[in-house]
Amino acid sequence: QVHLAESGGGLVQNGGSLRLSCAASGRAFSDWAMGWFRQAPGKEREFVAYISRSGASTNYADSVKGRFTISRDNAKNTMYLQMNSLNPDDTAVYYCAAGPIYSNLLSARTDRYAYWGQGTQVTVSS
Repeated sequence: QVHLAESGGGLVQNGGSLRLSCAASGRAFSDWAMGWFRQAPGKEREFVAYISRSGASTNYADSVKGRFTISRDNAKNTMYLQMNSLNPDDTAVYYCAAGPIYSNLLSARTDRYAYWGQGTQVTVSS
């Protein structure tokens, strides 16, 4: 069992930056690959970024490549998402998730993640 809690969301202007955090408790954090997803009103939940258990491998949605950076600190049981050059299309509830994933090819699939946080709202004003 893993409990995940996101933080760091808020209101930011177009072009601004935010850093999201995902704190994990329960079973060993380093046992799990981690991901970030987001869901805008009226839209399906979509993949944002993935990081492997060790942090050596990452994967990003095309829409955020070059702007977002995913990282993790296994000693602190925490994952991060640094978001730069934000625009209104990035407005959504952002969720972190944990799962037994061993390939980047599967990392964008929501059904591969076993545990989810409650989400944190990110709003980018134009």
